[in-house]
Amino acid sequence: MLVAISISPSGAPFEGAAAADGGVSDAVAAAVQVVRDSGLPHELNAMFTNIEGEWDEVMAVVKQCVDVVAARYPRVGLVLKADVRPGYDGQLAAKVERVQERLS
Repeated sequence: MLVAISISPSGAPFEGAAAADGGVSDAVAAAVQVVRDSGLPHELNAMFTNIEGEWDEVMAVVKQCVDVVAARYPRVGLVLKADVRPGYDGQLAAKVERVQERLS
């Protein structure tokens, strides 16, 4: 399965949780670190983090991401889009490659 997630902290950050510039990038970086530490194939872009793996392992990582942000902010928005296609691996790159081939 492929999952694209976007996590948005909101509200006043808990004591000591805010970045020096008032932004939320520290909290988002903590969530991305969870994804990296998971060992699952992933990619980061300006709007989403894409993760590939089995349902239970991917959803466990998503929950951990929300938890680390929720430890810093009282409210967490989560946008999740999933492509559930059992039996297919390596789709993080393969889906893009199929489109690129048609553009050549």
